[in-house]
Amino acid sequence: MISTELKLPCGAILKNRLVKAAMTERISNRKYEPVKGHERLYEHWSNTGAGLLITGNVVIDRKHLESAGNVCFDDEGMLPKLKSWAEAGKKNGNHIWVQISHSGRQTNRFATTRPLAPSEIQLNKMGLFGKPKAMTEEDIQEVIKGFVKAARLAKEAGFTGLQIHSAHGYLLSQFLSPLTNIRTDKWGGSIENRSRLLLTIVREVRKEVGADFPIAVKLNSADFQRGGFTEEESLDVVKMLDAAKIDVLEISGGTYEKLAFFLMNEEGVVLKESTKRREAYFIDFAKKVRAISTLPLMITGGFRSYDFCNEVLENGEVDLIGMGRPFITNREDIPKFLKGEITNLKNLVLRTGIKQFEDSAEGGFYARQLIRFSKGKQLKVNMSPLWCSMFLVIYEFKKAMAKKI
Repeated sequence: MISTELKLPCGAILKNRLVKAAMTERISNRKYEPVKGHERLYEHWSNTGAGLLITGNVVIDRKHLESAGNVCFDDEGMLPKLKSWAEAGKKNGNHIWVQISHSGRQTNRFATTRPLAPSEIQLNKMGLFGKPKAMTEEDIQEVIKGFVKAARLAKEAGFTGLQIHSAHGYLLSQFLSPLTNIRTDKWGGSIENRSRLLLTIVREVRKEVGADFPIAVKLNSADFQRGGFTEEESLDVVKMLDAAKIDVLEISGGTYEKLAFFLMNEEGVVLKESTKRREAYFIDFAKKVRAISTLPLMITGGFRSYDFCNEVLENGEVDLIGMGRPFITNREDIPKFLKGEITNLKNLVLRTGIKQFEDSAEGGFYARQLIRFSKGKQLKVNMSPLWCSMFLVIYEFKKAMAKKI
């Protein structure tokens, strides 16, 4: 089943059901343009045989970066480089989609000390984020225009689709959550108002790219924070996205404050081993989505075995299997995995032994591997967990300072 085609509502056809999910590359040049390293990364991933590759965060505003190494789709002058990236990433008949985002309050201090956000609710994590400024109506309209422009550039460059990032605590996710959106105007309050920005962007992007260009949305199942965006509200948004006729819905969860890549309940409590019955993180929520929507559904997170991937596809629980880290640790194994010749992929976990550093250690480890791959180097498993835990802050600082010189 994983090797079968999938026809999307817009008419586009994916050659199989395996997706390289978005992972931030962090390697743009000083002008926030793609580099040869992007072409090298995506050519290798195209060679894996996956039906769809989704880029890491491509931002719409260079003042609101997720990483100092983000590419920013805001300038027609970079189209030749964008075209080279797209060509490298689709050389084997696969799709390559651009993940478009705005970081909002999750923009770190190296980019701006006063990021724009729905409300002035600061992100408190390692002192890296400034107090946000509540967006004006003009700011909101500029964000809508930014998403539309990025979508137009993506299509002109030859990318075959796009994904609007409305998960993981980025700007559109911030608007959805009552913890970060306490507005009293038409952009806040009820879930209909809090979802207005996402739905407006979907509608305007569709007008720009046309009916036959794939549009996906990445949406949290929940924020896993008490008082935050809930599963019930997420299902309400799914119904709206169904009516908006998007082409793929990717389910994820969590924010910078509550990472979802540990199995947790909505209060953020890590579940006991006995309750982790299945391999994929969000498979139970997917069943609830299936009950109310016919949208093609993708889940990322946890998939590692060939048999389980095929089981959930054959059962109709999902339509697409998203994987991130296996495209780093098992990049050379993916072609054989698609054929069933390799039936299990590694689940490499890096641990420092210090609870506060575990998230940053894993993030740093995988970021370093992507940077190595972009330079033509191979996977290096033997890395210091403590050094990896410090890597991202040091790297982001150096990258940001280099762009300001």
